[in-house]
Amino acid sequence: MHNCKESYVKDQKGNSLLHSPMLDLDSDVRPSPLGHLSQTASLKRGSSFQSGRDDTWRCKAPQQVAFVEKLTKLVVIQLPNFWKLWISYVNGSLFSETAEKSGQMERSKKNARQRQNDFKKMIQEVMQSLAKLIRGALLPFSLREGELRQYGGWEMKSELSGQWLTHVIQTVRLSYESLTALEIPNDMLHIIQDLILDLRVRCIMVTLQHTAEDVKRLAEKEDWVVDNEGLTSLPSQFEQCIVHSLQSLKSVLDCKLGEASVFQQHKTQEDVCQLSIGIMQVFIDCLEQLNTKPDGDADTSHLSVDISSPDLFGSIHEDSSLSSEQRLLIVLSNCCYLERHTFINIAEHFEKHSFQGVEKITQISMESLKELDQRLFEIYIELKADPIVGSLEPGIYAGYFDWKDCLIPTGVRNYLKEALVNIIAVHAEVFTISKELVPRVLSRIVESVAEELSRLMQCVSSFSKNGALQARLEICALRDAVAVYLTPESNSSFKQALEALPQLLSGADKKLLEELLNKFKSSMHLQLTCFQASSAMMKT
Repeated sequence: MHNCKESYVKDQKGNSLLHSPMLDLDSDVRPSPLGHLSQTASLKRGSSFQSGRDDTWRCKAPQQVAFVEKLTKLVVIQLPNFWKLWISYVNGSLFSETAEKSGQMERSKKNARQRQNDFKKMIQEVMQSLAKLIRGALLPFSLREGELRQYGGWEMKSELSGQWLTHVIQTVRLSYESLTALEIPNDMLHIIQDLILDLRVRCIMVTLQHTAEDVKRLAEKEDWVVDNEGLTSLPSQFEQCIVHSLQSLKSVLDCKLGEASVFQQHKTQEDVCQLSIGIMQVFIDCLEQLNTKPDGDADTSHLSVDISSPDLFGSIHEDSSLSSEQRLLIVLSNCCYLERHTFINIAEHFEKHSFQGVEKITQISMESLKELDQRLFEIYIELKADPIVGSLEPGIYAGYFDWKDCLIPTGVRNYLKEALVNIIAVHAEVFTISKELVPRVLSRIVESVAEELSRLMQCVSSFSKNGALQARLEICALRDAVAVYLTPESNSSFKQALEALPQLLSGADKKLLEELLNKFKSSMHLQLTCFQASSAMMKT
């Protein structure tokens, strides 16, 4: 066994540029160590040696994998001969075959019974060597320093992938089955069970670490093409990446006869939980990274929209590049879908594969996603609301307008119409990408505008009768136009703005206000249609 290791270690160090032994993991007739036991043990092998039929398995095996194959084969082929010899020795059949005299045979049998512990110790030494040699090749950190010198010696340029570790686990499991078929007592084989458990745990850790690396690269695959729901393929790609990873671990997570759950140790539960949270966080970081890319990065990115979508204000055509605001909206739309669907689906996949702490994984991931979503949302609102809010005060006082000295109102002034047109432009941009985001965005824009209008009204020292009527007309016109997007906050702002004005006392003033409001709604009917359409959409 040690010679076997030395030859592979020497080969690894001396011939690193040469090809290592080839293992064909896709073969139906791959030499099986169990074949040598077929005469002495009945094993239900089925197709256990047949790995998944995938071309990716047909590749060069790392030296450590080839070594484990050779080492286990060596033990499983040679040990049965010694074991059978020992059984014949203990039960006396060996002595009867040599036709020794009766007295000598009895003495030999007695001697054999007394030597049982010696032989047991020999078998245990073989099992310990087998386990430690495999640990030295694959789990060197699990050996003490002195043991590492004896059982290690490998060049660890890079750790084996989860795929190769899965194959090694299958190899060691089959060797364990072969040894139990010989009816070797379980206490002698316990060290092999411990090895299998540690290999399974390591395989899970490595696979999850590699999954995080795969997820990190998903940002490069974002093509910014949205479907009719305002989503790109990124959430789906993320979910599939995790599903594929968990499926690759199925045989490792499943317990064979006599094996313990990989999650029996609290430390393993905690490590797997943290790695899973890490994968989710890596994807959330990807979303943030996509948003912070400079505009130049999106020159070749395009957005396609469903041509059946009712888009009253023009759509983003396939030949137009995306602005940073549009990318921001797409990321927000994806965030919304991730929160409502993808993260919940992934939690179900984790539970299905018996992961522990799924609630913790989901809770922490959801919180992190919501934080990102809120940050990006605030950035977008700031980009869109600030110019509209900033235009109100200069617009109100354009042409040296004075609330104390103004003419009888003849209609809503241009500054308010321009503010509404700018809100409609935001509506068009959001609606083109994601209908679901419209109420959320427009409600916040309206809150900002209403708050500023209220502030401006409360800053006025006094109003003339005409000034109060003009102010009431414009506040009511804005409030009625965006009625579908009013929130308690914006309602409160409009109420405060109106309360800052003198009351309308005469019936003529009230009638004039109503006529001018109707005139405004009629003249702006086409522009305000989008808000009405949204209202109908929200009701359905």
